[in-house]
Amino acid sequence: MSAWAPERQAPIDPFTPPCPPREPPSMPQFDFSTFPSQFLWLAVTIVLLYVVMSRLAIPRLAETLDQRQKMIDDDLEQAERLKSQTEAAIASYETALAEARANAQDAIRTVTEAATQEATARTTEVNARLASQIKDGESRIAKARDNALANVREVASSVAQGIVSRLAGLSVEAKRVDGAVATVLKEQGR
Repeated sequence: MSAWAPERQAPIDPFTPPCPPREPPSMPQFDFSTFPSQFLWLAVTIVLLYVVMSRLAIPRLAETLDQRQKMIDDDLEQAERLKSQTEAAIASYETALAEARANAQDAIRTVTEAATQEATARTTEVNARLASQIKDGESRIAKARDNALANVREVASSVAQGIVSRLAGLSVEAKRVDGAVATVLKEQGR
């Protein structure tokens, strides 16, 4: 017979009494006769699970959590330390920057004052030189004017003498002509 072929049943005889009906197979965990042994194994399993968890798993978990907490605390401490170092570096940088600005302002002020003093000294020197040159020029002009006026007197005297002698045909003394020219020049303010 194959596994798929139906079983042959004996022919039903109407005169034979029927067999009592079979009970369907029941699940052992619902069989009340096995409850005490099930409770015993449940208690043993729970106790073993508790011992394994309390001795092995929970200490390892606690150790892992402690390591993690320690790492977090160390990281926070390091971050706080780095933050304070950063703040100190920033404060140092700002102080150095302020000092550099102050030094730069002092240097600019010093250079400006030196340039102003140098410019003042040069201006004074140039003004003195120009005043000296102007004075020299004025004295040369005065000499030239005096020479020119002296020459003008001489020229005026000789021209006047020449005009009188040509126009009037007279000969006039040079002293008299010089006196007349000097009088005319005084009247004109020269």
